[in-house]
Amino acid sequence: MHLPMGAGTTRQDERLAMANKWFETVAEAQRRAKKRLPKSVYGALVAGSERGLTLEDNITAYSELGFAPHVAGLAPNRDLATRVMGQEISFPVLISPTGVQAVHPGGEVAMAAAAAARGTAMGLSSFASMPVEDVVAANPQTFFQIYWIGTRDQIAERVERARAAGAVGLIATLDWSFSHGRDWGSPTIPETVDLRAMARFAPEALAHPRWLWSFARTGKWPDLTTPNMVAKGQPGPTFFGAYGEWMGTPPPSWDDVAWLREQWGGAFMLKGVSRVDDAKRAVDAGVSAISVSNHGGNNLDGTPATIRALSAVAAAVGDQIDVLLDGGIRRGGDAVKALALGAKAVMIGRASLWGLAANGQAGVENVLDILRSGIESALLGLGHSSVSQLSRDDLIIPEGFSRHLG
Repeated sequence: MHLPMGAGTTRQDERLAMANKWFETVAEAQRRAKKRLPKSVYGALVAGSERGLTLEDNITAYSELGFAPHVAGLAPNRDLATRVMGQEISFPVLISPTGVQAVHPGGEVAMAAAAAARGTAMGLSSFASMPVEDVVAANPQTFFQIYWIGTRDQIAERVERARAAGAVGLIATLDWSFSHGRDWGSPTIPETVDLRAMARFAPEALAHPRWLWSFARTGKWPDLTTPNMVAKGQPGPTFFGAYGEWMGTPPPSWDDVAWLREQWGGAFMLKGVSRVDDAKRAVDAGVSAISVSNHGGNNLDGTPATIRALSAVAAAVGDQIDVLLDGGIRRGGDAVKALALGAKAVMIGRASLWGLAANGQAGVENVLDILRSGIESALLGLGHSSVSQLSRDDLIIPEGFSRHLG
């Protein structure tokens, strides 16, 4: 039984709705995640930076775009399949790489399995809490994501491990400026989950018994190490240990980007692009895809929403490489707007994490189903039989909406 939330609902209604593990929107998944997770864990997922301008704009910018639907002669069937970085996927939504998915015992493996069950690809962060080998086993369409951390030799070792594990693509994420302050305060996350940390966070954990029990019954506590930063089988550094090494590594040059692409030798995405000139340099460096992304609003606050920057980037290089968008996707209509502005597909981060926190693998599948259904609905209304037919003509775009950077 499903009860929609809204005016007139009672606490009894809310309890019944929560008892039904299926949810109808990403917003409901977020509400359930917030209720289930300890405050500091939920705060780490929300994250953001400084005033949160980019974090908010990433989401709200979509509401400025409207649709221009048709009323008759609509296509009876709709094809959502597309091809990204050489991989055939059933619909144009991929899982974006996000670090340490310890919001649920299943972590990245559950996330990858959900993506595989819905016929799409998985981005695995090098800051993940589970080994790349296990994730690829759950989803052969896994793209391994890497940061520029350490020496070239160390980076090459991580690349070779991902290749040996069977990853089908490499994602290089370079948009990070180490901004740490948040006006609403940053969550307190322990270096490791040891007895001291457990005692300190016990009040938070005990206030969320379902989350605590989900880990307790596995016999394992949330893992805050990064096993993919080292050779297979070696103990990985803590998240903050790896982050500290990242802070101490000089940022890469465009020659470094070309070197990394050559080291991989296959499908290669540069993630974090928002400027046209950077997109062109990426093409010159030999990348096969870019993601228009601002790290989910966690990076340089005041950067425009990715949907605002997308059109100019796609117009400049979309005929040469795959252009994806990452940031603010909360419904299928958002994805359709991105595709109409030139994206080949979109990537989701927080939305999938809300699903994972709310109901594990099934929760992520639920989120993907919501997005797929929304894409189908929008295609129907716009009169298209394929996502490849979407264009700017399907949208109402207000003057001054887009941002041409670089």
